[in-house]
Amino acid sequence: MEHYKVILPAHLNQYGYLFGGHMLQWIDEFAYITANQELPGNNFVTVALDNVVFRKRVSVGEIVRFSVDRTHLGNTSVQYGVKAFGTRHAIHPGDVIFETKITFVAVDVRGNKQTVKRNP
Repeated sequence: MEHYKVILPAHLNQYGYLFGGHMLQWIDEFAYITANQELPGNNFVTVALDNVVFRKRVSVGEIVRFSVDRTHLGNTSVQYGVKAFGTRHAIHPGDVIFETKITFVAVDVRGNKQTVKRNP
């Protein structure tokens, strides 16, 4: 699934580039949305972000495309690979500017792990 975000001045760090914390927040949000769209009826919580790699700096006005693809579906968890690409200012729009893997676990109302409900 794809998602987009425009980089605004409020997203910048003291050097004038995207603050990494915003990128991590969007990764969590967009992967969570994807998981809930693909596997409705589950309550997911984030349990891991693996090997977070910032490859290129991002400046104001850039429109970032996030590609979120499922890489693993387990009994109680689901994992997504997330890549981000610059679409407006990037010299090579196909170059990955950020990537990571994120894992969610399905939980019940008490916060205990439960089996992921799969689509019929």
